[in-house]
Amino acid sequence: MHATSAFAVKGRGLGGAVNFQHRNRAFLLPPTNTNFTPINLSGTDSSVIARLRCCTMGAELTRPRKSGFLELKSRSVKAYAQSSDGDIEDVVPIIPEEKSSGTVLPFVAIACLGAILFGYHLGVVNGALEYLAKDLAITENTVVQGWIVSTLLAGATVGSFTGGTLADKFGRTRTFQLDAIPLVIGGFLCATAQSVQTMIIGRLLAGIGIGISSAIVPLYISEISPTEIRGTLGSINQLFICIGILAALVAGLPLASNPLWWRTMFGVSVIPSVLLALGMAFSPESPRWLFQQGRIAEAEKSIKTLYGKERVSKVMLDLSSSNQDSSEPEVGWFDLFSSRYWKVVSVGLSLFFFQQMAGINAVVYYSTSVFRSAGVTSDVAASALVGAANVFGTVIASSLMDKQGRKNLLITSFSGMAASMLLLSLSLTWNVLAPYSGTLAVLGTVLYVLSFSLGAGPVPALLLPEIFASRIRAKAVSLSLGMHWISNFVIGLYFLSVVNKFGISTVYLGFASVCILAVLYIAGNVVETKGRSLEEIELALNPSTA
Repeated sequence: MHATSAFAVKGRGLGGAVNFQHRNRAFLLPPTNTNFTPINLSGTDSSVIARLRCCTMGAELTRPRKSGFLELKSRSVKAYAQSSDGDIEDVVPIIPEEKSSGTVLPFVAIACLGAILFGYHLGVVNGALEYLAKDLAITENTVVQGWIVSTLLAGATVGSFTGGTLADKFGRTRTFQLDAIPLVIGGFLCATAQSVQTMIIGRLLAGIGIGISSAIVPLYISEISPTEIRGTLGSINQLFICIGILAALVAGLPLASNPLWWRTMFGVSVIPSVLLALGMAFSPESPRWLFQQGRIAEAEKSIKTLYGKERVSKVMLDLSSSNQDSSEPEVGWFDLFSSRYWKVVSVGLSLFFFQQMAGINAVVYYSTSVFRSAGVTSDVAASALVGAANVFGTVIASSLMDKQGRKNLLITSFSGMAASMLLLSLSLTWNVLAPYSGTLAVLGTVLYVLSFSLGAGPVPALLLPEIFASRIRAKAVSLSLGMHWISNFVIGLYFLSVVNKFGISTVYLGFASVCILAVLYIAGNVVETKGRSLEEIELALNPSTA
């Protein structure tokens, strides 16, 4: 049942009315067999109105659950309050919650600089590698070239695990500022490198930077976004990663006429890194983190900035409801594997495992040869088409995230990826399709990337901060992103060897099988989170923690 809030039951009020109490506020709802007539609020004790301000707007009481909590379902009903003299008074039906007067979008945009850098550093080496290899005299040394490429992934793995610890200790905005340090230094070292060693150190630092970004960008966006548009704003993270990759592609265009341009390509990344640090100096801290730290006044100020003063009481009430156990000791890394948390943590690990093992990097890697088989000889044109399909699908996903829901998009996405992989495999093996193999291969590649960008790409990073309880959120997101980078690294390390042994058609069939397994897993284990606040999701998944 879809719930919008939950309150502990204190006891029975007069006439069988149910009494809800939170701190110093008391609410009563009448028994179902009692009729009350609404009266005018004029002259009503001000304490009545004060108590009403903290009540969830428009709710229907449902039956108690085993956890000892009641769900409040969105519906228009009458509310009844207890005044300071103990009398029960009824009031007019509560109106729906007002629109937010706060400002969230500028701070989401600042955070997304981290997503742009994520995509840019992933894509920049593709165009620059040939030219930097000549400049650093490693043209014939493919092993060293491989290290320059893969060092970024190794650094990202370290950064993704580090990000959660930093975010818990220093807060989200301060962690962004700390993240800018390896991003700036790494970009500068790559741009000015005169030796392979300097280049590898620069790539390692940049990798640590984007690893931290990969963990804290979706975490911060999820924690500051209003419930009604959290899905849309969360999927923007993936959109800006795609934009970063495209920006790296565009940045490489002058290379043909200026072989030393590769240094400028790496140096440009310093600019958004500095802007990220400066922007976060003026951005509000996550109110959820502030509340957990006991910094209540700062949390209220942050909520007022993000959502408007009219939502302060409601959001603070939600935070209080989900943090009843804030006196518990801090959760450690090994606690994530305990029976209390493992079920939900395993969902995060599995989603990123399926995302990478479904073959997205392999498809992108092979896209150039696939397009050449269809007569598209320009590598830039091939990459641009794949990138455009990725951006287009992500834009569509952003518009559907809060309408169709995360789970539906994931199932649709992996189903489309499975069908596309099957098409790619058949186009390479069926003789009857030989005359159309090039066209079908291009179609399968574009459909695969489009399907990926509709759900498998953007949803995991959005969904995980939603389903993880606040006390484990940062570390659990970091652990899941660690699975992402490890899986990415393994695919890059062994993919060519597996292709040489079994053939690309068989490998594509293997990827299709992974996609089908992902659909079955998601259908049975992933919960829908659209339209629910982070606190409501936490209460639903972890009733014993409320």
